Amino acid sequence: MKVNFKTIILSCTLAGTVLISCVPDRVDGDGNGLVPPANIDAGFTITQTSPNHYLLKANAINYLNSYWNIGGEGFYKGGMEESIFLPDEGEYLIEHQAVGQGGIVASSSSQTINVAVSDTNSGNLVQGGKFADATDWAKWTINNTGAGANWTFTPGKATLTATNSAGQGIYQAINVVAGKKYKIDMLASSTSGCRDTWFEVYVGYNTPVQGQDYNGDGTKYRFISTWDGHGTSPFSGKISVVGGSNNDGIFTATQTGVVYLGIRGGGADMKDGIAITNVEFRGVN
Repeated sequence: MKVNFKTIILSCTLAGTVLISCVPDRVDGDGNGLVPPANIDAGFTITQTSPNHYLLKANAINYLNSYWNIGGEGFYKGGMEESIFLPDEGEYLIEHQAVGQGGIVASSSSQTINVAVSDTNSGNLVQGGKFADATDWAKWTINNTGAGANWTFTPGKATLTATNSAGQGIYQAINVVAGKKYKIDMLASSTSGCRDTWFEVYVGYNTPVQGQDYNGDGTKYRFISTWDGHGTSPFSGKISVVGGSNNDGIFTATQTGVVYLGIRGGGADMKDGIAITNVEFRGVN
């Protein structure tokens, strides 16, 4: 963006070849390049392009960058136009921030999208993945593997805490179709960061056994490991971003039937713990 300085009067005091001070006395015209103009418009339009697919188009007036927050998953730097896919039935709050000169959020706006029907291929197969209330919590089974670790369900999240290298897991059954691929993700956060901590996601056809760690088919599809540099400081975001994965978090069903999605973890000191919500297990082909 071009900034015109109509009049800049500088008072400078020089000692030899050393510049002692150089301070603008007055700046006229369009501003100093740090403060955004007052007429920034963060408004945007929403156009449904096909079932479950939408185009967000910012008004793009007098600003530099757009930041978007889709359904409460956190702001990210995007473009003036964003194509989004909302595979699950429900109401989504879409927020837009317009960033102007000096990197300042100068204006914001929001709208909601109501998705009437889940996508038949990519709809989320996890039940109670938002941990909204007791009905959601009842969809999960806690696997007690020893004292010192604890899953706590509160409205909107499930939180694992642990000390003394104890661990504990939760799981639920999900129906899959042979040959189909499924992608696993979730929002994970910690307000404190953790020490000597593991947090892992498994899938398998074998049934979990109370009192035993669930390893599924042996693949860690998603994980947070402080030994690998994850989660030592406060964090919040998709586990696919803040943690690690094998096979991009994709499970391929070898037979039609029931698999178990297992989420487990523990640590020497998880401090405030690791919280999860928006757990996803959805088809990708």
